[in-house]
This record gives sequence, C-alpha cells and structure tokens, in this order.
Amino acid sequence: MEAASGPHFSGLHLDAVVSPSCSSSSPFDSSTLNPNQPFVIGVSGGTASGKTTVCDMIIQQLHDHRVVLVNQDSFYRGLTPEELERVHEYNFDHPDAFDTEQLLECMRKLIGGQSVQLPIYDFKKHQRSTDSFRQVNASDVIILEGILVFHEQGVRDLMNMKIFVDTDADVRLARRIRRDTVERGRDINSVLEQYAKFVKPAFDDFVLPSKKYADVIIPRGGDNHVAVDLIVQHIHTKLGQHDLCKIYPNVYVIQSTFQIRGMHTLIRDQDISKHDFVFYSDRLIRLVVEHGLGHLPFVEKQVVTPTGSVYTGVDFCKKLCGVSIIRSGESMENALRACCKSIKIGKILIHRDGDNGKQLIYEKLPKDISERHVLLLDPVLATGNSANQAIALLIQKGVPESHIIFLNLISAPEGIQCVCKKFPSLKIVTSEIDHALNEEFRVIPGLGEFGDRYFGTDLVL
Repeated sequence: MEAASGPHFSGLHLDAVVSPSCSSSSPFDSSTLNPNQPFVIGVSGGTASGKTTVCDMIIQQLHDHRVVLVNQDSFYRGLTPEELERVHEYNFDHPDAFDTEQLLECMRKLIGGQSVQLPIYDFKKHQRSTDSFRQVNASDVIILEGILVFHEQGVRDLMNMKIFVDTDADVRLARRIRRDTVERGRDINSVLEQYAKFVKPAFDDFVLPSKKYADVIIPRGGDNHVAVDLIVQHIHTKLGQHDLCKIYPNVYVIQSTFQIRGMHTLIRDQDISKHDFVFYSDRLIRLVVEHGLGHLPFVEKQVVTPTGSVYTGVDFCKKLCGVSIIRSGESMENALRACCKSIKIGKILIHRDGDNGKQLIYEKLPKDISERHVLLLDPVLATGNSANQAIALLIQKGVPESHIIFLNLISAPEGIQCVCKKFPSLKIVTSEIDHALNEEFRVIPGLGEFGDRYFGTDLVL
C-alpha cells in the first residue's frame, strides 16, 4: 500500500480517532440554505459621507442584476407629541431613534425571497406616512444603507459584504448643511446646533467604532471610482458562483467551460466505455488537482533567465503530501504525481457501512504529516461522513485544519454542508456541485460508483 515515493508511515490507532458524522436520518438540513439567496451589502459611514452616491454607482454598474436599496432612514421611529414639542432636543443619530426590529423583519423577508412594504418617513413632520409604503420585491442584490447599519450584530450578521464610506468631516458637514436646508426645510443655525450637539458625538460614539466591522473602507466616497469598480467586480464574481459558495467561502468550484461540461457529460453517460471513462475522468481530475494546488501558499522567488534578465515569480510549497481515501481516491493519485514530482501519498480506508462511513479500517500516513499541507483525494463527496472521518484523523495526527484541501470531481450539497459545518477552515475544491442525494444516499444526477467504473471491478467489503 505504500506510495511510489516511498514515504514513512505511522501505525493504525483506531481508538484515538474522533468520529464526527452527519445524521443519516436527516443528512441535509435544507432549511439552512436558500436556493435563491441574495447577496446582501451593508453600506455605512458618517452623515453625508457619500453613502447614497456609492450605492447608486454600485446599482448602475450591476444593471444586469435585480438590485434593491433599503435605507435605514426609512425605519426612524415616529415622534410622540411630547418629543415633537422638543424636536430640537431629539437625537436622530442615536441607535434608539431607529426601529431595528422592524428593519430586521423586513430584511429577513427580503432575504427569504418575499416582497415587503418599506415605511416612508417624512423628515419635515418626523412621522411615518400612514397611507403609503414603498413596495420592494425579492432581488439578486440587497443594499442596506445607513449610518448605524453596522451597530447591531443581528443586522451585521445578515450581510455578505460590509462597506464603510470614509469622508473628511468638513466635507460631510458642508454636505449636511446643503442637504438639510434644501431637502428637509431646516435653517442653517438649527443644522449647525444639531450637528454640534448630536451628530458629531453620535459619530464618535457609535458610527466610527463600527468601522472596525467593515470588509472594505472607501476613502472619499463616490469620488473613489477605483474602489467602487473593484467592489462591483467582486459582487459580479459572487453572483456568478454556486449558491453554496456564497454560504461557504471555503468551497471552490473550478470555472465551468464547454470542455469541462463536455467531459462531465461523457463520464456521466452510463453507456461510455471504460477506456473513455478513465481517459476523461483523468482529464477532469488533473484540472481539479491543478486548481487545488493554486490554493497552497507561495513565496516570491527571483531567477535569472537564459537572456540574463531577472524574472520575479513564486516558489512552490515544499511541505506537501497527498492522502487518498481508498479506493476511489486512488484514481486521483496519478494526476497528483504528474503535477508534483516525488510527492508522498498516504492512504486511508474507511468502511462505508450504509451511509455512515464511520469505521476506520486502515491508515498509512507520512510520519511528518503534521508539518505538511495535505491534499485529501476522493472523487465523490456524498454524505460527507467518510470525509469527516478522514479529516478528523488528519487533525488527530497534528495537521492544522487550514492546511487541508479536499479535492473531488463532484459534490452533493449535503456533503458540502456536512463537511463545512464541522471543519470551516479547510478548503473544498470540486469541478461540479450536483443537485442532491436520493433516499439511498447516492449523488443525483451523479456518475454511479466511481471506483467500480474507473477500475472496472465490483468492490465487496
């Protein structure tokens, strides 16, 4: 069972292995995944920082997607008669000025694919309109904009991306004066008094501290076209991903092409010859391996070319090994050896008792595996139970979870969820995500028993 590179192997220790598994009676909790999950963007920043301008620029550049803008200002609480009498002493920049519970309710409905009616707030009367609402339908992208949208963790947790618009305080004050006097009918003295008494302290106490939660900080707001362009490119990339990749950022599906789809069509055909099945499977496996290697750490390296010039490139990760889950995983070893010269390859055999995949039968791993990055090989990720058992063994051997890259040809959503929930720091690289598992825990549409088809045998344990 030793690999061709002749690695040193450790012994078998069944009792020391953690045995995580996903329940076979309920292998996949579909309620946690929305097949039409929108991409939610939070945009925060100080008053008049240019948040709306940034939102408008993003919306314009995402013209080929359905985008909806939700303003936190719509969720101001209506003032009581007592508060209206002393409106100049009311702090509109404090978190208590907003109806956060209603905001959360509306956002959850939108994320769940439902239409909602957003309230309309009258800034002159300081009341919500009682007879009109803004109808908002389910969309591909939801942008939530407001000065305090990062303040509450419950609101932050709904966001896939958080943007903080950072603009000079003097610029923001000038914009606020212009906006409140022209659009909201206030005189300049009241605007300045409100700014000094409420706006500036609230910015220091609530808005600025929330900047630490931002994924992206945009200096100069809408004037920073480069930053907005990069954000839009990132959103386009996310929208083009499989829904599971949006939920689990450690899942990577290689970019689909007609060549890849064509090879999948061939190996999934039940009438294909064994020779062709092996040939096209090998081609696909090689692509998955190459993509997986791209997720390894690299260091900069300079070399001198035959022309005497200096070329700055990168050096490959040196401490690397493969581990195949017997038997199907062995079909991926040749592609790994073709890409990584003299690589050490270990073996793990897990008895698939029905769908449980819990019984560890055999393992041979490099003695120094704890010092290596590991490419775990198995062409099909179904329930995820066998994968979890193998990953737990690697971690028990000292391999950091973040140093494991799991490579497979096809994955079931149930398996991805099972593995990612248990081990969120490893990476999964696959060439396609299939629809689901059937009642017999087989991947649908799938490609049958991969090991039997690849090796031309019927395996009986």
